[in-house]
Amino acid sequence: MKRKISYSCLFLMLLFPSWTLAGDFGKDDPSGNPGEWYVGTNPAAAKQPILFVHGLNSSSNTWWNENDMYDVAYRSGYKTAFIDLYPQKDMWANGALLAAKLKEIHDYFGEKVVVVAHSKGGIDTQSALVHYGADRYVSKVITLSSPHHGSQLADLAYSNWAGWLAAIIGSKNEATASLQTGYMSQFRSQTDGSSGKIPFYTMGGTSWGGFGGSLYWGGLYLSGYGSNDGAVTIASSRLPNAQEVAIGKWDHKTVKEGSSTFSIFQSLLSSSSTHDVGSRKESALKANTSSFIRGGEYTKHSNESFWVELGAERINIDWLATNAIEDVYLTSPDGEVTELKPSGKDQGSYFNGAFHHVGTVENPIEGEWKVSSLSKEPGAYLLNVGFTSPLNDDLGVTTTEKGVSIQSNMISGVTQHTMFEFYPKGKTVSQSVKGIGAMLNAGEGTYNLTTDIESDYKGKPFNRTIIQSVYLNQNGQIVKQ
Repeated sequence: MKRKISYSCLFLMLLFPSWTLAGDFGKDDPSGNPGEWYVGTNPAAAKQPILFVHGLNSSSNTWWNENDMYDVAYRSGYKTAFIDLYPQKDMWANGALLAAKLKEIHDYFGEKVVVVAHSKGGIDTQSALVHYGADRYVSKVITLSSPHHGSQLADLAYSNWAGWLAAIIGSKNEATASLQTGYMSQFRSQTDGSSGKIPFYTMGGTSWGGFGGSLYWGGLYLSGYGSNDGAVTIASSRLPNAQEVAIGKWDHKTVKEGSSTFSIFQSLLSSSSTHDVGSRKESALKANTSSFIRGGEYTKHSNESFWVELGAERINIDWLATNAIEDVYLTSPDGEVTELKPSGKDQGSYFNGAFHHVGTVENPIEGEWKVSSLSKEPGAYLLNVGFTSPLNDDLGVTTTEKGVSIQSNMISGVTQHTMFEFYPKGKTVSQSVKGIGAMLNAGEGTYNLTTDIESDYKGKPFNRTIIQSVYLNQNGQIVKQ
């Protein structure tokens, strides 16, 4: 369904064209119903139409609510359209829906459109073009920090430790499941050989936003995988056979703001324009060896402990919970107690709505640290401890069909425990394996692997948690990125 966007501030636009936003939607604010699309006001000398596609847990109004992208596009003379997809469904459901609507949008404008897509919207768009035949309606696609190789935060949400929290706050859904890096390796194998008809251009960011914000702590976790924007790594934002336009100091929110990025990709919008930056080919996704993860349910009290190794330079603690917990305390090995500070709700990510309590310790003493919390109501929690330590670079992880193995020249007496969780068509099959055991093979599909490590480093204990996902094909082989 197409709707024309009307403006209650049209009179103000005529009086103050230099600063007034392109539209104040008021009661005409789009509903967010999947499949509805909206046309912006045409500028005087209208240029080629742009269709803006939103990402995970979002809707069409992400392009104008606290965002000037629509306004900048309007002032720059471009016809615009905006669409609502399913905010929590996979690229197959959204790809089919978008393909049908792209035909309607193409017929409305009478010409092909440029698609500008944020985050998962870029994957939904590629699905529509490659798998549902919508390439005939599009001239090119520009993706803004799309996780083309998946997101390790989606892996985290589906991990053994984070599953309690993710399930309660609604983060376990088709969209999150499909963004696991293992699932996306399968999508890439099905898609890349057929994606050359329409040119794709990519952009990615390296900022995490302000300290204590939801993107900051997402960025801190992802830093174990490389540079990122708080939700998507640079490596994942790059698409095989696509051209990278720019990597900038944007976080996952600002990368879609008009004043931040429109001027950078504007030269690509005309039908004849090209870009001279070569395509990038990324190596296989690496494992994160810098985190310790725990989680579960609580009634009123919850307690966790972890070991900090000798020589660690910093630890960052993030305690997420379904409720606004009254008190969260960190206790050092010598008995010093520090309160973890609340930093508000997580917004728009894989743990949307969870409450953060955070803290940082420089040059932590080695030994056993403890975290305890008190809440009036029962709920679920997730503890993420990020280590800055020389040990991180010394740990190696190899994952094959035979299981997960840890390599290091500096550790001894490794105790390893891996939980395999399999997600065939919304169901869960779990198996716990101690040491290097055979890979659980319950059939073709995505497997989420949570490996807990307890060992000694320079004669002192330490902990780490390795979270991965892989896709096993019908022959029981891991599909490589």
